[in-house]
Amino acid sequence: MRLPPLFRTAPFRLTLLFLALFAASATAFLAYIYLTTAGEVTQIADRGVSTETRGLEAIYRTGGDAALLRRFAESSANDRPFVYLLTDQAGRRLGGSLAAAPVSDGHGPGPIWMHFTRTATRATPDGGGGRRWAIGQITRLSGGESLIVATDVTYAEVFVQRIVRAMQGAGALVVLLGLAGGLLVSRNVNRSVARLNAVVAEVRGGDLRARVPVHGGRDEFDELGAGLNDMLDRLERSIASIRHAGDAIAHDLRSPLTRLRARLELALIDVEAGKGDPKAALVQALDDADALLATFSTVLAIARLETAGAAAKQAPFDPSQLAADIAELYEPACEEHGLDFKAELAPGLSVRGDREFLAQALANLLDNAVKYTPRGGAIMLRSRRRSSGEVEFSITDTGPGVCDQDRGRIVQRFVRLENSRNQPGAGLGLSLVAAVAQAHGGRLELDEGPGKVGAFGPGLRVALVLPRAA
Repeated sequence: MRLPPLFRTAPFRLTLLFLALFAASATAFLAYIYLTTAGEVTQIADRGVSTETRGLEAIYRTGGDAALLRRFAESSANDRPFVYLLTDQAGRRLGGSLAAAPVSDGHGPGPIWMHFTRTATRATPDGGGGRRWAIGQITRLSGGESLIVATDVTYAEVFVQRIVRAMQGAGALVVLLGLAGGLLVSRNVNRSVARLNAVVAEVRGGDLRARVPVHGGRDEFDELGAGLNDMLDRLERSIASIRHAGDAIAHDLRSPLTRLRARLELALIDVEAGKGDPKAALVQALDDADALLATFSTVLAIARLETAGAAAKQAPFDPSQLAADIAELYEPACEEHGLDFKAELAPGLSVRGDREFLAQALANLLDNAVKYTPRGGAIMLRSRRRSSGEVEFSITDTGPGVCDQDRGRIVQRFVRLENSRNQPGAGLGLSLVAAVAQAHGGRLELDEGPGKVGAFGPGLRVALVLPRAA
């Protein structure tokens, strides 16, 4: 017979295992309590019987059978817990509170211990009657008589049995409560797991917007749900980015591909007509092809960085030296565009990273600054250490700047603002810089530049912040 699903869950099986271990431990504990208590009761009774027997033997030696019988009567009158029996050598009863010997008198020279039950002939000191438990011994006296001395242990036996029954009842109650708790825990766990499975099924069915409800209890399921939701958020963003990248590539590369095809077609027509410059057409086609290849290379570089999660070839180097090399390359370009270029580079800095990727990132930032800063403006390149210990590359220009609502968008792939559509480019420069920063454990910050100064401004300040070198 197949068990219901609830009984096949891991929490319920763990509950059963715990209960089995508890039952075994409780059984061992009960056995220890019983043996310890019963042993203590037996020892106390044995000591009492031995002491009483020695006293009666002393009375017998001085007064004989008559003295023993008088002592039996005195003990019965004083309600002492002992019972007695004195028999002659033939086994005939001479006196005592026992009607007959509980066992046959077939012993050797030493005393014989015995456990027996008897029927009380009158009310006992505890107010009870009926069958009583006793522990005693048979001793052979010097005159050949047999003396039986026993003590009543009914109180102790009943007490021990009550303890055992109470602990058995408590154990049974705990087992029942444990089973009920196991069912309750299994039910709650099944509900939480069912919610996770439902979300997984929805995502597997194509709904990337499905999320696990988090109740704020901060338990393991909330942590798992929060982690799964974060993973789904990233997955949704990644897929959306891939879709956007595909759409953007199709949109942004369609025009240059169309122009390339048109120019080649016109060049072919001109060559067939015997006019035009085929070499110039081929040079222009090569330039267009190079621009397309550069776009694809940039997309592949961004994808490689985002997939790896970290730059692969990282080594310590001086960032100010890297900035100085980049400044040396771009200073002539700034002079050609009529821009004032300065560099403030702090010495003694050290970062760990991929020099090639960081050089490409700085080059992209300076390309943008040169491209969008009008003639007569200024560009400043800085490298410095922040008070937090982080190292910062920053490029500040006096161009038109970027408004607050657009600063979060322009780092996305193929995003170009309206005022940049007349400039060459594919909208991948800042995306690559952001990917490089993330691959080095840093970040990209965009702020307003120096502000509006005459016809220039407010400008833009872009900072590539890297963590301190370990």
